[in-house]
Formats: sequence, structure tokens, C-alpha cells
Amino acid sequence: MNAISDTYRSIAAPARGIYKELGSKFLAFAYPVETEEEIKNILAAVRKEYFDARHHCYAWRLGLTGEPFRMNDDGEPSSTAGRPIHGQLLSQGLSDVLVVVVRYFGGVKLGVPGLIRAYRTATQDALANAEIVEKVAGERFTVTFGYLQMNDVMKVLKDMGITPLKQDFDLDCRMEVRVRLSQIEDFRKQLAFCQINLK
Repeated sequence: MNAISDTYRSIAAPARGIYKELGSKFLAFAYPVETEEEIKNILAAVRKEYFDARHHCYAWRLGLTGEPFRMNDDGEPSSTAGRPIHGQLLSQGLSDVLVVVVRYFGGVKLGVPGLIRAYRTATQDALANAEIVEKVAGERFTVTFGYLQMNDVMKVLKDMGITPLKQDFDLDCRMEVRVRLSQIEDFRKQLAFCQINLK
């Protein structure tokens, strides 16, 4: 049995949270994400919807290890917004998650400790309202084979519980599959045994 740890925690669906202090309102939005492109699109949509807010601060982590990650204070004093948001993702061991906290300024400055507390608490609230799920890290592969090898390939996939993401049966057969990290070595061996190409 392979000892690779290939599971991590994420959230199942978008969730919201809120924190209010001295007239300032902090709206927190947590989103399940898988790519930086997705993150860019969500940030643009949030900025557009809450265009009248003073700040749109955020942090995100991707993948099994939480790398890459990013934090942004969006004009708040350095490390008072992005870092506490990111800190909540770390302390809850979450990845493939983006949290955006939108701030409406209430006229009274909260000071550095107050801002850190506000961004942290708003994020906590959003994550408390999210359904936590276990995700499995994997890699995508393209398997290319001839029609005569179809049964061999289908047997390997069935035995390993792998469902093809895409199939293309033209002159040659091509399949895109996602294999969990702990199964990759075994998957390669079984296909090599059947003399099948893997990319």
C-alpha cells in the first residue's frame, strides 16, 4: 500500500459571513476554486457587484499543499486584511478556497488590531457556514491506444475505480483520465504491462 497522503480539506459550495464593528461592515465570501483563472473571474465579479465598497481584500490557497497562495490587503494597512484571511485558511487546513472580504467603511477607524480582528472574524463566520469536504489530489493523463487494446484499458480503469473525463475514438483511441496521487505509480505499471502510451 502506498503511503502517499493525497487528500485535503476544501469547501463544497460558496458560503457567506459578516462582521460589524463601529459602523463598518465586513462581508465575507468563501468560494471553492481550482484555478487562478477562476479566482480572477470571481474577484472581478465581486468587485463589480460591490463596486461601492471601500476595500475588497482576499486570500486563497490551491492544491494539496496549499501552494500557490496569495493574500491582498487592497489598500488596508499592510498585513491587516489578507494575512488574517489567509491565517484562517491555514488554521482550518483548507485549500482550493478563495475568501474575499468586502468592507464598507463606517466612518470610525478601527486601528490595526481592530482590522485584523474584523477580517479574521468575518472569514471565520463564512467558513463556519461552509460545508467542509475532503478532496483527493490527482493528476490528469492522456491515454492513447488502439482499438484492440480497448478491453485492457477499460479493465485497468474499472479495477482502479477511474472514470474517464474525456473520450475520443478516432483512428486511435484517446482518453483523458484523472488519477489520484497514491495510485499513479500503480496506474503507470498496469498500462506499461499492457503496452499502452501515457502522456
